[in-house]
Amino acid sequence: MRSPKLAALELKRFGRGKLPRAALVALLLLPLLYGALYLWSFWDPYSRLDKVPVALVNSDRGATVDGKHLDAGGEITKKLRDSKTFDWREVSAEKAAKGLEDGTYYLTLTMPADFSEKIASSSGDDPATGALQVRTNDANNYVVGSISRSVFSEVRSAASANASRGFLDKIFVSFSDLHDKTAEAADGADKLKDGAGKAQEGAKELADGLDTAGEKSGELNSGLKKLNAAAAKLETGTRDVANGTQVVADKVNGAADKARPFVKDPKSLAATAELVADSAKVVNQHLDKFVEKAPAAAAVAKRASTGADAYYTKHCVTPGAEPHLASCPDLKKVRDDTAQAAELSGDVSTLAKSAGGDIAKLRTQLTDLENKARELADKAPHLASDLDAAVAKVNALNTGAHKVATGMSQLHTGLGTATTGSGALTDGVGKLGDGAHRLDGGMYKLVDGTGELAGGLHEGAGKIPDYDQQQRDARTEVMADPIKLANQSLHKAPNYGTGFAPYFIPLSLWVGAMVAYMLIAPMNKRALSAGASPWRIALAGWLPVMGIGAAQVALLMSVLHWAPGLGLKMANPALTIGFLLLVTGCFGAIIQWLNAKFGAAGRILVLAVLMLQLTSAGGTYPVQTSPDFFNAVHPYLPMSYVVESLRRLITGGDLTPVWQGSLVLVAFTVGALALTALAARGKQVWTMDRLHPELSL
Repeated sequence: MRSPKLAALELKRFGRGKLPRAALVALLLLPLLYGALYLWSFWDPYSRLDKVPVALVNSDRGATVDGKHLDAGGEITKKLRDSKTFDWREVSAEKAAKGLEDGTYYLTLTMPADFSEKIASSSGDDPATGALQVRTNDANNYVVGSISRSVFSEVRSAASANASRGFLDKIFVSFSDLHDKTAEAADGADKLKDGAGKAQEGAKELADGLDTAGEKSGELNSGLKKLNAAAAKLETGTRDVANGTQVVADKVNGAADKARPFVKDPKSLAATAELVADSAKVVNQHLDKFVEKAPAAAAVAKRASTGADAYYTKHCVTPGAEPHLASCPDLKKVRDDTAQAAELSGDVSTLAKSAGGDIAKLRTQLTDLENKARELADKAPHLASDLDAAVAKVNALNTGAHKVATGMSQLHTGLGTATTGSGALTDGVGKLGDGAHRLDGGMYKLVDGTGELAGGLHEGAGKIPDYDQQQRDARTEVMADPIKLANQSLHKAPNYGTGFAPYFIPLSLWVGAMVAYMLIAPMNKRALSAGASPWRIALAGWLPVMGIGAAQVALLMSVLHWAPGLGLKMANPALTIGFLLLVTGCFGAIIQWLNAKFGAAGRILVLAVLMLQLTSAGGTYPVQTSPDFFNAVHPYLPMSYVVESLRRLITGGDLTPVWQGSLVLVAFTVGALALTALAARGKQVWTMDRLHPELSL
């Protein structure tokens, strides 16, 4: 009988009653318990984290930054609630601590009272680190703690970036301000350089001017000495002038006092002046007659004087004459008067004779006297006031002369002091000139230094960045979060279950094959008894399980793909199904050999091989993270290749590992069937151990 027919006979046994049929159904459904049901239980746990109750304690009291209120705790609280990462429940610190201990909450997140203040401090003078306080309790659930650490790492990064933005923005604003101020300083340095150049020119001119001033100050000192000597003489002269004006003033005041009585009556004075004028006019008119009559008058007066003298002598002096005692005194007076008149007449006659050439001059003088007299008559009404004015002017002149004398005395004293100061000035100007020359040299250095300063400031301003608002925002964003994770996942698994399907699908198929060989004999006893070919026996025991495995694969993958809540999507569906058929055939061959070779002990070995494969296949963590033993056995177990190949078939990628894995599985299948055939040949010989086995399961 051929192997397929033997296999069909083996499968027909499951249709002979209810229990065999139920057993067959259970056998088909068993992979679902390990594959579909187990994957379903944690197909996408991260999408349901919002059902996990966690405590949120916001004790932040906020802060004020640049006049604006900062509530970092409130902002983070809102973002956490909006993210729906967990079932956030805002409670007090006491309730959070109690809930974490009794299992009400899986973890607690606390924002301390000074959280905003410390975040705001990053842009101040004393920056401090704000701390988010996370507490977990692994006694409640270890995985939640691991997940939370990943979640809060992102929360911390976001909070740190937000805290950094204000600080960095101020830095970039300060850069811009520094650039502007440096540019202003550079412009100022240019102006300083220009000013220093002008100052240097001025310093040179000052030095030259002070040299000239030094020479002129010597001349000034010499001139002041001469001027001081002249001032001494002038002081003496002005004092003499003052004394003279004093004398004049005294005389004028005295004369004025005498003249005032005459000018008190301007009418009388005017009349007198008119009389003088008239008299001068009359005399001027009779001057010629006077000259003509003067000799005759002189002769007459001479005769009268001679007669009077003779008469007096005759009657009063000659002895024996007739005395006239009573009239002699009068006669004597007459004699004397006539003698005087004769003398005067003679003098007038002589004068008239000798003044012949002066008559014209006298006439002019009389005319002038007449005019002056008439002018005096005209001015007589104002003569008193004119006299007072003249006296006042004389007194003012006297007062001024005394002031001039006093001023000249002070000037003389001042010139003496100026002469002394001029000497000191000459010395000071000399010293100042020396300093100006030193200043001139220093200004040369200052011009050079300011030139270097201006150049350095312009160069520095060019190197200091000047950012506008858009550039500041871009740089603040980069420096606040300088390293962004460019998370590009090739052939990304959409959820947790898809990522673990390559691990649990072969597990379920191994368990399905293992249970199948609990119901189906690894070697057909009838074929063994009939002495059939070992290969026929091996294939006859393997084909029924292969058929059941194919049904298990079809049922399992249908449920994983179409069942609600699962929806496994495969990058290569047809290849995946074909590969899984190869997997179930390989696993069936291995389990068949273990059961055929070792009997009851083989079932234990099947479990042992399963555990060895699960721990070394790298289905959860990379195998490199496992101890060396598991890394050593990893390449020699079929599930290692199954897991690697299914990852490529389900999520996509290079299929080279699939082809390599397929070759390995074919080799394992053929090898296991060969070993089963070898075991079948051995089983065709009955021994006491087979008749009375030491262990029976």
